[in-house]
Amino acid sequence: MIEFPLCREARVRRQARLFPVVLVLAALLAMPALAADRAVAVFDFELIDSSLEGSMMGKNPAEQARLETMAPRLREAIDGLEGYEIVDIAPVRDRARSHHLESCGNCGLTFAKEVGADIAVIGSVQKVSNLILNINAYAFDVETRQPIARGSADIRSNSDESWHRGLDYLWENVLSGQLEDAR
Repeated sequence: MIEFPLCREARVRRQARLFPVVLVLAALLAMPALAADRAVAVFDFELIDSSLEGSMMGKNPAEQARLETMAPRLREAIDGLEGYEIVDIAPVRDRARSHHLESCGNCGLTFAKEVGADIAVIGSVQKVSNLILNINAYAFDVETRQPIARGSADIRSNSDESWHRGLDYLWENVLSGQLEDAR
């Protein structure tokens, strides 16, 4: 094909006029991908011990150690979910631990707002007996104060494995789907 210099110049000018249009279209298509992640504050889980053992013998160090693993495990799971990012609760951790977040009149939402979170996640492990325990987790939209995810998992056995399996079950079968729907 023979190409004349004047034709090539006209084609280059047409392409140059289309280039900004292509850039704008590409930017518009990429907008959802550039949308900001929702910031999530996952507070430390609390132990609600309604068993006779707890009232007679006090805090169980093994349960306290297990309790310390719950929030980090849930943070890691949520952080792996597209559209969410975990925020550090360190600035409010001590105050949050001094309250019972499930019954303090939404103080967890106030603490979450202080650290710049869009979502507050609170959780607990209720010990009915050494054999029967229940893991609960709730996620609330900080602005609307409405629940966006919540779930519960009953576990049998008071061991590291049962607590982790219970939380994993709760995440995989309940919470992850609700959080995906809330994006």
